[in-house]
Amino acid sequence: MAGVNKVILIGNLGADPEIRNLPSGSSVANFNIATSESYTNKNGERVTQTEWHRIECWEGLARIAEQYLKKGNSVYIEGKIRTEEWQDKDGNTRYTTRIRAQNMTMLGGRNDGSEGSQTDNSNSQYNNAQQGGSQQNSGNQQPSPSGFSSDGGADDDLPF
Repeated sequence: MAGVNKVILIGNLGADPEIRNLPSGSSVANFNIATSESYTNKNGERVTQTEWHRIECWEGLARIAEQYLKKGNSVYIEGKIRTEEWQDKDGNTRYTTRIRAQNMTMLGGRNDGSEGSQTDNSNSQYNNAQQGGSQQNSGNQQPSPSGFSSDGGADDDLPF
């Protein structure tokens, strides 16, 4: 039986992305995003539950994350769950679960008033960076982010 490993998240960055350039020439960006949901418990109290997700972006997406993502930005991520097994210093087996991003769409920054015009520009800056990145990385295995194509357009009528 075949399976599907697909994750879709919309959340806010908890800190600026951490970028590493590997000896092989590959780039990887790691960052955490928070997703929250609210509900009313049986006592009638409003409860907000926040989950933190570790995101891993490679190559073109890593370069875009490095250049454009900042703490507090909202981002849409599509990817796959990856779990790594490793040994800590005491020899105990530990597990780390990450989301390996395949598609990423910047949704803007925090709406605290200080970034209003910056938020409006972020998608066009991202689109321009992706156009250049797609042309330079035509041999790259990473798919282009959602809504953006290598022919330069984001003509989709996306609700976000």
